[in-house]
Amino acid sequence: MTQSRNPAMSQSAGGSAPAIEVRNLSKMYRLGEINRRTLGDELRYGWLKLRGRDPAAHMGKLGEKPRERNPEFWALRNVSFEVRPGEVVGVIGRNGAGKSTLLKILTRITEPTAGEAVINGRVGSLLEVGTGFHPELTGRENVYLNGTILGMKKREIDAKFDEIVAFSGIEKFLDTPVKRYSSGMYVRLAFAVAAHLEPEILLVDEVLAVGDAQFQKKCLGKMSEVAMGGRTILFVSHNIGAIESLCRKVLWLEEGRLKRYGDAEDICSDYLNQVSQPENNRIVDAHRRGTGIIKTVGLWWEDEQGNRIPVVREGQRARIVLECESGKNLKEVDVSVSLLTFDNQTFFSNYASYQGPLLEAREGRNVYSFEFSRFPFKAGRYRVGARIVVNDIEADWPMYGIGVVDVVPGDFYPHDRTVKHGYGLMMVQGHWARRNG
Repeated sequence: MTQSRNPAMSQSAGGSAPAIEVRNLSKMYRLGEINRRTLGDELRYGWLKLRGRDPAAHMGKLGEKPRERNPEFWALRNVSFEVRPGEVVGVIGRNGAGKSTLLKILTRITEPTAGEAVINGRVGSLLEVGTGFHPELTGRENVYLNGTILGMKKREIDAKFDEIVAFSGIEKFLDTPVKRYSSGMYVRLAFAVAAHLEPEILLVDEVLAVGDAQFQKKCLGKMSEVAMGGRTILFVSHNIGAIESLCRKVLWLEEGRLKRYGDAEDICSDYLNQVSQPENNRIVDAHRRGTGIIKTVGLWWEDEQGNRIPVVREGQRARIVLECESGKNLKEVDVSVSLLTFDNQTFFSNYASYQGPLLEAREGRNVYSFEFSRFPFKAGRYRVGARIVVNDIEADWPMYGIGVVDVVPGDFYPHDRTVKHGYGLMMVQGHWARRNG
Protein backbone atom coordinates (compact mmCIF):
# COMPACT_ATOMS: atom_id res chain seq x y z
CA MET A 1 0.00 0.00 0.00
CA THR A 2 1.26 3.48 -0.87
CA GLN A 3 0.12 6.39 1.27
CA SER A 4 0.65 10.13 1.05
CA ARG A 5 0.56 12.30 4.14
CA ASN A 6 0.78 15.96 4.98
CA PRO A 7 4.21 16.44 6.61
CA ALA A 8 2.70 18.84 9.16
CA MET A 9 0.39 16.05 10.33
CA SER A 10 3.18 13.43 10.45
CA GLN A 11 5.65 14.87 12.94
CA SER A 12 6.46 12.92 16.01
CA ALA A 13 7.85 14.20 19.27
CA GLY A 14 11.34 13.38 18.03
CA GLY A 15 11.16 15.72 15.02
CA SER A 16 9.99 15.61 11.44
CA ALA A 17 8.88 12.35 9.86
CA PRO A 18 10.90 10.67 7.10
CA ALA A 19 10.09 11.96 3.62
CA ILE A 20 9.82 8.35 2.41
CA GLU A 21 9.14 5.30 4.58
CA VAL A 22 9.24 1.86 2.93
CA ARG A 23 8.41 -1.16 5.06
CA ASN A 24 8.70 -4.77 3.87
CA LEU A 25 7.71 -3.74 0.35
CA SER A 26 7.15 -6.58 -2.12
CA LYS A 27 5.81 -6.76 -5.66
CA MET A 28 4.99 -10.05 -7.35
CA TYR A 29 3.94 -10.69 -10.94
CA ARG A 30 2.76 -13.92 -12.52
CA LEU A 31 4.47 -14.45 -15.83
CA GLY A 32 1.94 -14.26 -18.67
CA GLU A 33 -0.86 -12.89 -16.48
CA ILE A 34 -2.98 -10.74 -16.19
CA ASN A 35 -3.76 -8.69 -19.28
CA ARG A 36 -6.94 -6.69 -18.61
CA ARG A 37 -8.15 -4.99 -21.78
CA THR A 38 -11.90 -4.69 -21.36
CA LEU A 39 -14.23 -3.15 -18.79
CA GLY A 40 -15.46 -6.66 -17.98
CA ASP A 41 -11.92 -7.82 -17.22
CA GLU A 42 -11.36 -4.81 -15.00
CA LEU A 43 -14.62 -5.31 -13.08
CA ARG A 44 -13.90 -9.01 -12.58
CA TYR A 45 -10.39 -8.24 -11.36
CA GLY A 46 -11.69 -5.61 -8.91
CA TRP A 47 -14.44 -7.91 -7.62
CA LEU A 48 -11.97 -10.71 -6.89
CA LYS A 49 -9.61 -8.29 -5.11
CA LEU A 50 -12.52 -6.90 -3.06
CA ARG A 51 -13.40 -10.41 -1.91
CA GLY A 52 -9.81 -11.07 -0.89
CA ARG A 53 -9.20 -13.64 -3.63
CA ASP A 54 -6.17 -13.85 -5.92
CA PRO A 55 -7.26 -12.75 -9.44
CA ALA A 56 -4.33 -14.62 -11.00
CA ALA A 57 -5.71 -17.92 -9.70
CA HIS A 58 -9.17 -17.30 -11.19
CA MET A 59 -8.82 -15.27 -14.36
CA GLY A 60 -5.94 -16.83 -16.29
CA LYS A 61 -5.20 -15.34 -19.71
CA LEU A 62 -7.85 -13.45 -21.61
CA GLY A 63 -10.37 -15.73 -23.25
CA GLU A 64 -9.26 -18.77 -21.25
CA LYS A 65 -10.79 -20.59 -18.36
CA PRO A 66 -9.08 -20.58 -14.99
CA ARG A 67 -6.05 -22.84 -14.97
CA GLU A 68 -2.89 -23.52 -13.02
CA ARG A 69 -1.01 -20.50 -11.79
CA ASN A 70 1.81 -19.23 -13.92
CA PRO A 71 5.29 -18.95 -12.37
CA GLU A 72 5.79 -16.15 -9.86
CA PHE A 73 8.28 -13.36 -10.44
CA TRP A 74 9.17 -11.13 -7.49
CA ALA A 75 10.24 -7.73 -8.78
CA LEU A 76 10.70 -6.58 -5.14
CA ARG A 77 11.01 -8.70 -2.00
CA ASN A 78 10.82 -7.34 1.57
CA VAL A 79 12.49 -3.99 0.87
CA SER A 80 12.66 -1.57 3.80
CA PHE A 81 14.37 1.83 4.12
CA GLU A 82 13.82 5.46 5.08
CA VAL A 83 14.78 8.71 3.38
CA ARG A 84 14.94 11.80 5.55
CA PRO A 85 13.75 15.21 4.30
CA GLY A 86 16.42 16.91 2.22
CA GLU A 87 18.40 13.74 1.50
CA VAL A 88 19.53 12.86 -2.02
CA VAL A 89 19.58 9.08 -2.44
CA GLY A 90 20.79 7.19 -5.48
CA VAL A 91 19.26 3.86 -6.50
CA ILE A 92 21.56 1.45 -8.33
CA GLY A 93 21.45 -2.14 -9.56
CA ARG A 94 21.56 -4.19 -12.70
CA ASN A 95 18.72 -4.23 -15.23
CA GLY A 96 15.78 -6.09 -13.68
CA ALA A 97 16.89 -5.43 -10.09
CA GLY A 98 13.58 -3.69 -9.25
CA LYS A 99 14.59 -0.02 -9.42
CA SER A 100 11.81 1.15 -11.74
CA THR A 101 9.24 -1.00 -9.95
CA LEU A 102 10.14 0.72 -6.68
CA LEU A 103 9.60 4.18 -8.19
CA LYS A 104 6.31 3.13 -9.79
CA ILE A 105 5.02 2.01 -6.39
CA LEU A 106 6.15 5.24 -4.74
CA THR A 107 4.31 7.25 -7.40
CA ARG A 108 1.22 5.01 -7.11
CA ILE A 109 1.40 3.89 -10.74
CA THR A 110 1.26 0.31 -9.49
CA GLU A 111 0.31 -1.20 -6.13
CA PRO A 112 2.54 -3.44 -4.00
CA THR A 113 1.74 -7.07 -3.33
CA ALA A 114 2.74 -6.69 0.32
CA GLY A 115 4.19 -4.06 2.63
CA GLU A 116 3.69 -0.34 2.46
CA ALA A 117 5.29 2.88 1.29
CA VAL A 118 4.46 6.15 3.06
CA ILE A 119 5.19 9.46 1.32
CA ASN A 120 5.26 12.62 3.43
CA GLY A 121 5.06 15.47 0.96
CA ARG A 122 4.12 16.45 -2.58
CA VAL A 123 5.78 14.22 -5.18
CA GLY A 124 7.10 15.15 -8.60
CA SER A 125 8.28 12.30 -10.79
CA LEU A 126 10.08 11.70 -14.05
CA LEU A 127 9.84 8.01 -14.87
CA GLU A 128 9.23 6.66 -18.37
CA VAL A 129 9.36 9.05 -21.31
CA GLY A 130 6.01 10.78 -21.68
CA THR A 131 4.58 9.63 -18.34
CA GLY A 132 1.83 12.05 -17.32
CA PHE A 133 1.60 13.71 -20.74
CA HIS A 134 -1.53 13.62 -22.86
CA PRO A 135 -0.38 13.01 -26.45
CA GLU A 136 -3.14 15.11 -28.04
CA LEU A 137 -2.40 18.18 -25.93
CA THR A 138 0.29 20.71 -26.75
CA GLY A 139 3.45 21.21 -24.72
CA ARG A 140 1.93 24.35 -23.19
CA GLU A 141 -1.24 22.51 -22.17
CA ASN A 142 0.74 19.62 -20.71
CA VAL A 143 2.75 21.98 -18.50
CA TYR A 144 -0.51 23.11 -16.89
CA LEU A 145 -1.87 19.55 -16.77
CA ASN A 146 1.22 18.25 -14.98
CA GLY A 147 1.25 21.19 -12.61
CA THR A 148 -2.38 20.57 -11.71
CA ILE A 149 -1.66 16.88 -11.09
CA LEU A 150 1.13 17.97 -8.72
CA GLY A 151 -1.42 20.07 -6.82
CA MET A 152 -0.23 23.47 -8.05
CA LYS A 153 -2.53 26.46 -8.42
CA LYS A 154 -2.74 28.10 -11.85
CA ARG A 155 -1.06 31.26 -10.53
CA GLU A 156 1.84 29.15 -9.23
CA ILE A 157 2.30 27.53 -12.66
CA ASP A 158 2.03 30.94 -14.34
CA ALA A 159 4.87 32.22 -12.15
CA LYS A 160 7.14 29.34 -13.20
CA PHE A 161 6.01 28.96 -16.81
CA ASP A 162 8.66 31.09 -18.55
CA GLU A 163 11.43 29.44 -16.51
CA ILE A 164 10.15 25.96 -17.45
CA VAL A 165 10.04 26.78 -21.15
CA ALA A 166 13.51 28.36 -21.13
CA PHE A 167 15.01 25.34 -19.38
CA SER A 168 13.38 22.84 -21.76
CA GLY A 169 14.66 24.66 -24.85
CA ILE A 170 11.60 23.74 -26.95
CA GLU A 171 10.03 27.19 -27.29
CA LYS A 172 9.37 26.72 -31.03
CA PHE A 173 7.35 23.56 -30.41
CA LEU A 174 5.43 24.68 -27.35
CA ASP A 175 2.09 24.79 -29.18
CA THR A 176 2.64 21.49 -31.02
CA PRO A 177 0.86 18.33 -29.77
CA VAL A 178 3.40 16.30 -27.78
CA LYS A 179 2.59 13.16 -29.80
CA ARG A 180 4.82 14.72 -32.47
CA TYR A 181 7.74 15.25 -30.04
CA SER A 182 10.89 13.15 -30.20
CA SER A 183 11.85 11.21 -27.07
CA GLY A 184 14.49 13.84 -26.32
CA MET A 185 11.91 16.65 -26.49
CA TYR A 186 9.60 14.67 -24.19
CA VAL A 187 12.36 14.35 -21.62
CA ARG A 188 13.35 18.01 -21.84
CA LEU A 189 9.84 19.23 -21.15
CA ALA A 190 8.99 16.55 -18.58
CA PHE A 191 12.12 17.21 -16.54
CA ALA A 192 11.62 20.97 -16.72
CA VAL A 193 8.09 20.59 -15.33
CA ALA A 194 9.07 18.10 -12.61
CA ALA A 195 12.05 20.15 -11.41
CA HIS A 196 10.54 23.63 -11.51
CA LEU A 197 7.11 23.11 -9.99
CA GLU A 198 8.69 22.71 -6.55
CA PRO A 199 7.70 19.22 -5.43
CA GLU A 200 8.90 18.37 -1.93
CA ILE A 201 10.04 14.95 -3.19
CA LEU A 202 11.49 14.40 -6.68
CA LEU A 203 11.67 10.86 -8.12
CA VAL A 204 13.83 10.52 -11.25
CA ASP A 205 14.37 7.34 -13.29
CA GLU A 206 17.02 6.64 -15.95
CA VAL A 207 15.10 8.57 -18.63
CA LEU A 208 17.77 11.30 -18.55
CA ALA A 209 19.90 8.92 -20.65
CA VAL A 210 17.63 9.80 -23.58
CA GLY A 211 18.80 13.41 -23.66
CA ASP A 212 22.04 14.66 -25.17
CA ALA A 213 25.16 15.10 -23.03
CA GLN A 214 24.69 18.86 -22.63
CA PHE A 215 21.11 18.48 -21.43
CA GLN A 216 22.05 15.62 -19.07
CA LYS A 217 24.63 17.90 -17.47
CA LYS A 218 22.03 20.67 -17.24
CA CYS A 219 19.59 18.30 -15.52
CA LEU A 220 22.19 17.12 -13.01
CA GLY A 221 22.98 20.75 -12.21
CA LYS A 222 19.30 21.45 -11.65
CA MET A 223 18.92 18.41 -9.39
CA SER A 224 21.91 19.61 -7.38
CA GLU A 225 20.21 23.00 -7.07
CA VAL A 226 16.95 21.33 -5.99
CA ALA A 227 18.84 19.27 -3.40
CA MET A 228 20.58 22.33 -1.96
CA GLY A 229 17.12 23.87 -1.60
CA GLY A 230 16.31 21.19 0.98
CA ARG A 231 14.07 18.98 -1.14
CA THR A 232 14.29 15.19 -1.22
CA ILE A 233 15.48 13.30 -4.31
CA LEU A 234 15.42 9.61 -5.19
CA PHE A 235 17.60 9.22 -8.30
CA VAL A 236 17.75 5.97 -10.31
CA SER A 237 20.69 5.80 -12.71
CA HIS A 238 23.32 3.54 -14.27
CA ASN A 239 25.65 6.55 -14.41
CA ILE A 240 27.72 5.85 -11.31
CA GLY A 241 29.75 9.02 -11.77
CA ALA A 242 26.55 11.09 -11.62
CA ILE A 243 25.34 9.11 -8.60
CA GLU A 244 28.58 9.73 -6.70
CA SER A 245 28.68 13.43 -7.52
CA LEU A 246 25.03 14.06 -6.59
CA CYS A 247 24.18 11.59 -3.81
CA ARG A 248 25.60 11.02 -0.34
CA LYS A 249 23.62 7.82 0.20
CA VAL A 250 22.90 4.94 -2.17
CA LEU A 251 20.35 2.15 -2.15
CA TRP A 252 21.61 -0.98 -3.95
CA LEU A 253 18.98 -3.41 -5.22
CA GLU A 254 19.82 -6.90 -6.42
CA GLU A 255 17.22 -9.34 -7.78
CA GLY A 256 14.44 -7.42 -6.06
CA ARG A 257 16.08 -7.35 -2.63
CA LEU A 258 17.85 -4.56 -0.78
CA LYS A 259 21.53 -5.53 -0.81
CA ARG A 260 22.97 -2.42 0.85
CA TYR A 261 21.92 1.08 1.89
CA GLY A 262 24.39 3.67 3.09
CA ASP A 263 27.45 5.71 2.09
CA ALA A 264 27.50 6.42 -1.66
CA GLU A 265 31.24 6.16 -2.25
CA ASP A 266 31.66 2.79 -0.51
CA ILE A 267 28.60 1.19 -2.07
CA CYS A 268 29.29 2.47 -5.59
CA SER A 269 32.85 1.16 -5.40
CA ASP A 270 31.67 -2.31 -4.32
CA TYR A 271 28.94 -2.32 -6.94
CA LEU A 272 31.31 -1.46 -9.77
CA ASN A 273 33.77 -4.10 -8.58
CA GLN A 274 30.99 -6.67 -8.82
CA VAL A 275 29.65 -5.69 -12.25
CA SER A 276 33.12 -5.24 -13.77
CA GLN A 277 34.38 -8.80 -13.35
CA PRO A 278 36.48 -10.20 -16.24
CA GLU A 279 33.65 -12.27 -17.69
CA ASN A 280 31.75 -9.04 -18.34
CA ASN A 281 34.58 -7.59 -20.41
CA ARG A 282 33.82 -9.74 -23.46
CA ILE A 283 32.51 -7.67 -26.33
CA VAL A 284 29.66 -8.94 -28.47
CA ASP A 285 28.65 -6.46 -31.17
CA ALA A 286 27.02 -7.30 -34.49
CA HIS A 287 27.30 -3.71 -35.74
CA ARG A 288 30.85 -3.80 -37.05
CA ARG A 289 32.58 -2.62 -40.17
CA GLY A 290 35.81 -4.00 -41.60
CA THR A 291 37.37 -7.15 -42.98
CA GLY A 292 37.24 -8.90 -39.59
CA ILE A 293 40.77 -10.25 -39.98
CA ILE A 294 41.38 -8.98 -36.45
CA LYS A 295 38.71 -7.99 -33.90
CA THR A 296 38.52 -6.32 -30.53
CA VAL A 297 36.89 -8.82 -28.16
CA GLY A 298 37.67 -7.49 -24.67
CA LEU A 299 38.15 -4.26 -22.74
CA TRP A 300 39.28 -3.37 -19.23
CA TRP A 301 41.05 -0.61 -17.29
CA GLU A 302 44.18 -0.89 -15.13
CA ASP A 303 45.98 1.33 -12.63
CA GLU A 304 49.71 2.00 -12.96
CA GLN A 305 50.50 -1.21 -11.05
CA GLY A 306 48.55 -3.27 -13.57
CA ASN A 307 45.58 -4.00 -11.29
CA ARG A 308 42.17 -4.01 -12.96
CA ILE A 309 39.98 -1.15 -11.78
CA PRO A 310 36.17 -0.74 -12.02
CA VAL A 311 36.24 3.08 -12.38
CA VAL A 312 38.79 5.72 -13.29
CA ARG A 313 39.41 8.72 -11.06
CA GLU A 314 40.01 12.21 -12.37
CA GLY A 315 43.76 12.74 -12.70
CA GLN A 316 44.61 9.05 -12.21
CA ARG A 317 47.43 7.34 -14.11
CA ALA A 318 45.44 4.65 -15.90
CA ARG A 319 45.59 2.32 -18.89
CA ILE A 320 42.84 1.21 -21.22
CA VAL A 321 43.51 -2.37 -22.35
CA LEU A 322 42.11 -3.95 -25.52
CA GLU A 323 42.04 -7.70 -26.06
CA CYS A 324 42.03 -8.62 -29.76
CA GLU A 325 41.85 -11.87 -31.72
CA SER A 326 43.61 -12.18 -35.07
CA GLY A 327 43.11 -14.81 -37.77
CA LYS A 328 46.80 -14.75 -38.74
CA ASN A 329 50.10 -12.95 -38.21
CA LEU A 330 49.84 -9.31 -39.28
CA LYS A 331 52.13 -6.33 -39.75
CA GLU A 332 51.28 -2.62 -39.97
CA VAL A 333 48.45 -2.80 -37.45
CA ASP A 334 47.12 0.60 -36.33
CA VAL A 335 45.00 0.37 -33.16
CA SER A 336 43.01 3.30 -31.77
CA VAL A 337 40.88 4.14 -28.74
CA SER A 338 38.42 7.00 -28.27
CA LEU A 339 36.05 8.47 -25.70
CA LEU A 340 32.63 9.68 -26.80
CA THR A 341 29.37 11.05 -25.47
CA PHE A 342 26.22 8.99 -25.78
CA ASP A 343 25.13 11.15 -28.73
CA ASN A 344 28.35 10.31 -30.65
CA GLN A 345 30.43 13.41 -29.99
CA THR A 346 34.07 12.34 -29.94
CA PHE A 347 36.17 13.99 -27.22
CA PHE A 348 39.38 12.12 -27.77
CA SER A 349 40.87 9.68 -30.28
CA ASN A 350 44.40 8.32 -30.41
CA TYR A 351 45.93 5.88 -32.93
CA ALA A 352 49.14 3.96 -32.31
CA SER A 353 50.53 5.67 -35.40
CA TYR A 354 50.22 9.07 -33.66
CA GLN A 355 52.85 8.07 -31.12
CA GLY A 356 55.30 5.93 -33.10
CA PRO A 357 55.63 2.93 -35.43
CA LEU A 358 52.74 0.66 -36.34
CA LEU A 359 52.15 -2.47 -34.29
CA GLU A 360 52.11 -6.18 -35.10
CA ALA A 361 49.62 -8.94 -34.34
CA ARG A 362 50.18 -12.65 -33.86
CA GLU A 363 47.63 -15.26 -34.82
CA GLY A 364 45.30 -15.71 -31.86
CA ARG A 365 45.19 -13.47 -28.80
CA ASN A 366 46.81 -10.02 -28.71
CA VAL A 367 46.65 -7.40 -25.96
CA TYR A 368 47.23 -3.68 -26.59
CA SER A 369 47.12 -0.83 -24.09
CA PHE A 370 47.08 2.95 -24.08
CA GLU A 371 48.18 4.83 -20.96
CA PHE A 372 46.89 8.18 -19.70
CA SER A 373 49.55 9.87 -17.60
CA ARG A 374 46.75 11.85 -15.89
CA PHE A 375 43.18 11.01 -16.88
CA PRO A 376 41.76 14.38 -18.02
CA PHE A 377 37.99 13.79 -18.19
CA LYS A 378 35.60 15.03 -15.53
CA ALA A 379 33.37 12.74 -13.47
CA GLY A 380 30.62 11.11 -15.53
CA ARG A 381 29.98 8.17 -17.84
CA TYR A 382 31.50 7.98 -21.32
CA ARG A 383 31.37 5.56 -24.22
CA VAL A 384 34.61 3.88 -25.23
CA GLY A 385 35.34 3.35 -28.91
CA ALA A 386 38.02 1.30 -30.68
CA ARG A 387 39.15 0.84 -34.26
CA ILE A 388 41.76 -1.29 -36.03
CA VAL A 389 43.28 -0.58 -39.45
CA VAL A 390 45.63 -3.05 -41.16
CA ASN A 391 47.70 -1.91 -44.15
CA ASP A 392 45.43 1.15 -44.44
CA ILE A 393 42.34 -1.07 -44.74
CA GLU A 394 39.54 -1.05 -42.17
CA ALA A 395 39.78 -4.29 -40.21
CA ASP A 396 37.43 -3.74 -37.26
CA TRP A 397 35.19 -0.88 -36.21
CA PRO A 398 32.42 -1.59 -33.64
CA MET A 399 30.22 1.30 -34.68
CA TYR A 400 28.45 1.78 -31.33
CA GLY A 401 31.57 1.46 -29.21
CA ILE A 402 32.93 -1.37 -27.12
CA GLY A 403 31.85 -0.37 -23.65
CA VAL A 404 31.58 2.45 -21.12
CA VAL A 405 33.83 3.99 -18.50
CA ASP A 406 32.65 5.57 -15.27
CA VAL A 407 34.82 8.44 -14.06
CA VAL A 408 34.60 9.52 -10.44
CA PRO A 409 35.91 12.67 -8.72
CA GLY A 410 39.66 12.73 -8.15
CA ASP A 411 42.62 15.05 -7.71
CA PHE A 412 43.55 16.25 -11.18
CA TYR A 413 44.28 19.71 -9.82
CA PRO A 414 46.60 20.20 -6.79
CA HIS A 415 45.48 21.29 -3.33
CA ASP A 416 42.04 19.72 -3.80
CA ARG A 417 41.01 22.46 -6.22
CA THR A 418 38.61 20.46 -8.36
CA VAL A 419 36.61 23.04 -10.29
CA LYS A 420 32.96 22.62 -9.38
CA HIS A 421 31.65 25.62 -11.24
CA GLY A 422 33.66 25.26 -14.47
CA TYR A 423 32.36 24.32 -17.88
CA GLY A 424 33.37 21.52 -20.19
CA LEU A 425 34.19 17.87 -19.69
CA MET A 426 37.98 17.96 -19.78
CA MET A 427 40.71 19.29 -17.49
CA VAL A 428 44.11 20.48 -18.75
CA GLN A 429 47.50 21.11 -17.25
CA GLY A 430 49.12 24.46 -17.86
CA HIS A 431 50.49 27.56 -16.21
CA TRP A 432 48.97 31.00 -15.66
CA ALA A 433 51.17 34.11 -15.52
CA ARG A 434 50.75 37.84 -15.64
CA ARG A 435 52.75 39.60 -18.33
CA ASN A 436 53.60 43.30 -18.35
CA GLY A 437 52.64 45.40 -21.30
